[in-house]
Amino acid sequence: MRFLPGQLPGVFRVEMERLQDERGYFARSWCVREAEAHGLNPRLVQCNVSFNRRRGTLRGMHFQVAPCREAKLVRCTRGLMADVVVDLRPESPTYKRWEAFQLSDQNGTALYIPEGFAHGFQTLADDTEVYYQMSEFHSEEHARGLRWNDPAFGINWPLPEPILSPKDAAYPDFTG
Repeated sequence: MRFLPGQLPGVFRVEMERLQDERGYFARSWCVREAEAHGLNPRLVQCNVSFNRRRGTLRGMHFQVAPCREAKLVRCTRGLMADVVVDLRPESPTYKRWEAFQLSDQNGTALYIPEGFAHGFQTLADDTEVYYQMSEFHSEEHARGLRWNDPAFGINWPLPEPILSPKDAAYPDFTG
């Protein structure tokens, strides 16, 4: 596995090293020892799948607050997506900055998102499936969100008219 740092501290692209032959390939997608060696939280307690029927579906920006802050390992297992993270750590030099990554079933890249970040994605192909591994259990009481087009962040989404849930469309302006 290769851990490639993003521009925001603590965010990593995780690339599989494929051992290929005429049958296909084999690759490790996660290793606790390697994650710990890179200073990442290796705890994974919950896995989720998001299936998105239509291109342009936008889910996010989601996060959990203390004591249930969570790290995520996100991989696109089918289709294509723009994955976006926002640094919400007030003590960070990159506070309120965002970074985007393209994940697909073709590139096999995962994105490690540390605690203290909001996360969302927009599908760039129909029938896109996303697989999440989380370091904490979901807690509705601690779940929060940012509006996809909040001017406090100025995220440049690839498709201008997303398909949103009513909940994701209604988050108030960020005041942090």
